[in-house]
Amino acid sequence: MKQLIVGDVMHELNNTRRILERLPDEHMTWKPHVKSMTLGGLSTHLINLLNWQIAIVLYPEFDLSTVPLRREALESREAVLEEFDANVIKLNKLIDECDETTLGEDWTLRNGDHIILRQPRALALRTFGLNHMVHHRAQLGVYLRLLDIPLPGLYGPTADEEGK
Repeated sequence: MKQLIVGDVMHELNNTRRILERLPDEHMTWKPHVKSMTLGGLSTHLINLLNWQIAIVLYPEFDLSTVPLRREALESREAVLEEFDANVIKLNKLIDECDETTLGEDWTLRNGDHIILRQPRALALRTFGLNHMVHHRAQLGVYLRLLDIPLPGLYGPTADEEGK
């Protein structure tokens, strides 16, 4: 049952890393629109989402009022990959040690007294953690496409890999 609940976490994290490996250091401050995050900011947000996944497994709740709204964007591919890899190791260990009972316990996302979300930990890991990461990973793919950076295939070959 646990495999069905969280089995594709590592697959999706590996795909996310494949996108992060393409980050061009010279464009980390670039953004496609004035309202968009920078490339470095979006990459750093992916790291934050990994931190949140760790928090989902470790703690019964996460209070947004206790963390800074925005952290400084990482400035290089190396820094992004280093933090990403270290956190993947942490998350993988936590998931390995986590049992189905723990995954079924309620987890709460709050902002001070305001409850934003309360759901079983496994569902929070999938929606607030993993699906949220996949969403922003796709955004990152658009950024890289706009910068004419070849994209890796995640669920099949890309036009870059097929030579189109």
